[in-house]
Amino acid sequence: MSIVVLGIDALDPDILDGEEHPNLCLDASKEIDTVLSSQTGRPSTHELWPSIITGLPPEAHGIELKEGLAWENPVFSAASRLSTVLLPKQVQVKLGAWLLDNTDEGNFRTPASYYEEHVLETVFDDATSKAIGIPNYVVDPDDEDREHELRKNMGELFQLDLEDETDHRHTTSDPGKFYERCMEMSMVRIALTRRALRGQRYELVFGYTSGLDLIGHVSYAEPGLQERAYREFDEFVGELRADLGDDDELLLVSDHGLQEGEHTETAAVAATDERLIADIESILDLKSAVETELSETDHTPAQQESHTRIGEGEKGREVQQHLEDLGYM
Repeated sequence: MSIVVLGIDALDPDILDGEEHPNLCLDASKEIDTVLSSQTGRPSTHELWPSIITGLPPEAHGIELKEGLAWENPVFSAASRLSTVLLPKQVQVKLGAWLLDNTDEGNFRTPASYYEEHVLETVFDDATSKAIGIPNYVVDPDDEDREHELRKNMGELFQLDLEDETDHRHTTSDPGKFYERCMEMSMVRIALTRRALRGQRYELVFGYTSGLDLIGHVSYAEPGLQERAYREFDEFVGELRADLGDDDELLLVSDHGLQEGEHTETAAVAATDERLIADIESILDLKSAVETELSETDHTPAQQESHTRIGEGEKGREVQQHLEDLGYM
């Protein structure tokens, strides 16, 4: 049996509705607290996922937004129109934070070895586990999946509005194309999470996708996109939920909410069993909740896969080859 954690960036507790989104709410769901960045005063994806997997605030795990941290990013080096202009400090901080949250030019790419080197315990340490796309927990720095590839090549499909006074509002040159790209990103990550579950080799499977977050950042100007995305995500999670065995559990978690194009100061959790989230009041409690479940319930992976699941046999190799051929692995 396995516990599956799916990180859905920007899943908003105030948007979730049990009747409209039964699979995003699962059998129990609630609003939880997030952590604000000391630099921007808003929740930052760059800082929050390391906090979720360690149970520590950013100042304790050390992966923080800092002045100038992203200012030498290649995006700026390539933009001659910016390199010749002296921007105010507050604008530099805003743009640096945006680069870390919304591009893939070396961002979100802290290797998993960082945690061991800095003696930081993670939710993955004491379990047979599979981490899929967790921001700033990169198991293989040389490996990039389809979500990474699509996200870093958004171009005009996802641009920061520098004239807007908020920190995270964006524009898109083609709402329809942008939406489909975000959906593809999400489908890839959720498919990889499903496959890891179906292989029955892991006590803990922890997947992550950023598609809902990206769509939320442009939805203030594109009414209906976010609502549509929630409906589709509910279907995606429903397919993952259908893969669960009788003894498997599913837990959803977000790092913050997102409304009117901006991050909000609350996050969400949902689970197939209320006891999994009973003691989670903040994103910092997720690690402890998962570890408690692993210690109190036998999640030893099955020694032999069921014929109805995809494992390491011939069928498993066929599926892996198919994903590789499509560029998803």
